[in-house]
Amino acid sequence: MRDRGLYEKILGLPAPWHVEDVELRDDTREVIVKVALRRPLELICPECGEVMGGYDHRRRSWRHLDTCQYKTIIEAEVPRGKCPTHGVRQVEVPWAEERSRFTALFEALAIDWLRETSQLAVARRLQLTWAEVHGIMDRAVARGLARREQEVIPFLGIDETSFQKRHEYVTVVCDLGKPRALYIGDGRSRDSLDGFYESLTPEQLEGIEAVAMDMWEPYIRSTHAWVPGAEAKIVYDKFHVVAHLLKALDDVRKQEHRHLIKQGDTTLTGTKYLWLQSKKRFDRDTWLDFAHVRDSSLQTARAWAINDAFSHFWTYVYLGPARKFFERWYSWAIRSRLEPIKKVARMLKARLDNILTYLTHRITNAVAEGLNAKIQWIKRTARGFGNRANFRTAILFHCGGLDLYPHGI
Repeated sequence: MRDRGLYEKILGLPAPWHVEDVELRDDTREVIVKVALRRPLELICPECGEVMGGYDHRRRSWRHLDTCQYKTIIEAEVPRGKCPTHGVRQVEVPWAEERSRFTALFEALAIDWLRETSQLAVARRLQLTWAEVHGIMDRAVARGLARREQEVIPFLGIDETSFQKRHEYVTVVCDLGKPRALYIGDGRSRDSLDGFYESLTPEQLEGIEAVAMDMWEPYIRSTHAWVPGAEAKIVYDKFHVVAHLLKALDDVRKQEHRHLIKQGDTTLTGTKYLWLQSKKRFDRDTWLDFAHVRDSSLQTARAWAINDAFSHFWTYVYLGPARKFFERWYSWAIRSRLEPIKKVARMLKARLDNILTYLTHRITNAVAEGLNAKIQWIKRTARGFGNRANFRTAILFHCGGLDLYPHGI
């Protein structure tokens, strides 16, 4: 009697459910808690909430939180009814969600652990299979997505991240305001992003104020097709622009370094990261030591000066002066006789309108890059994923900002 009362209290069973018996199995180190009904239960369809006629009973079992070192299992004969609309349905039980083999409290524990470590580690510590743990994660994400409100999200970030080594990608759309991952699409084609926009209401599409992205044509075409006024809302990410400029600078350095080495000149040896480093990250002594090459007549020094000058573009407030600054900078870059610099300057000129939009919206893809770093941690921790669906689930679990827990937890 004491055991039954204890477990009835722990489980918080509402009438007419009660603990009928508790069995200790030393050989398997299990506690079996047998739950039953004291009186017939009104059968309510879980789909529509209508009263159902009786059909039959099914024996079910659920893994519960361990009792000390013993695995705890709940067993019950669960009634099923026949709904005129939805056919045969099992009634809801108060300790677990439909189609789950675990109690809500056990799933909540697994979710807490999954937030901290890998699926494999959780499976090992909770004595589950990897598939069982992933099932808990999958249900948590489905639960969270179902609870997500259809709100207007004004600022979006779009980026891609690698799925596996063979240049396979997924498209990640994130909310720059929260931050959180909103959507994961297969690949990085236009269709990959169309799937996100298709899921939005007209009010949500109209409410988008700006979208940060790199200069990837499929994303651009998709956004133009779906977002009203997209020509003034697309913002080419500041850090991707800077990355293009730095790559051009490094290409100049590599070309010149090869030329100098052939002549026995080691001036540029070991200087790569000095050229690529932000001025803000130099200490005083390193900056002074860098001066002898920075202020030299080297082609790399000229490329560095052109790059450094462009950094002032981001400080402008008004579009007119910013456009005039760019035209002066562009003229200098084109006359530099440095092909990598000229190439990136032409690319920026062709994309200038949506680089200038940064000055209006002041958004970057830094949030998306931060999420991307977390996604790479998820991938490393899992030691890869067998398919994109599992990868998508893991990203939304860790980065989606979802309400993952079972109802009432």
